[in-house]
Amino acid sequence: MGGLHSPVQVQKALFLIDRQIPKLIGGPFFDFRPYDYGPFDKDVYDTLEELAREGLVAVEAAPGMRWRRYRLSEAGQEEAQRVIRSLDPRAGDYIAKVSKFVRTLSFEQLVSAIYKAYPDMKVNSVFKG
Repeated sequence: MGGLHSPVQVQKALFLIDRQIPKLIGGPFFDFRPYDYGPFDKDVYDTLEELAREGLVAVEAAPGMRWRRYRLSEAGQEEAQRVIRSLDPRAGDYIAKVSKFVRTLSFEQLVSAIYKAYPDMKVNSVFKG
């Protein structure tokens, strides 16, 4: 938690959380559909913007890039810890692992890993990696 996440990392992390542990978190929360680079839901960005307005997410420009990066603010980290403590411990462990996982892979590796595990999310892909 607290690390910078690119848009694709946020989308894929939330997709994995929604797909793998929905019952542990009271979800799923999003309606991911196959898109250009795998699972995508515009509501993820709407949620991030709402959290930014509430001061829970910090949004930063990615140097030299068109997209923005996201991280939990200090208040967001405190709220996330409160929520994690209220969940089944397996959920907190999984969320931490997913956050780290998506940040350790390159864009190509991450999209490829999602396609390998979820081939149904590749049907509309423009990614040839």
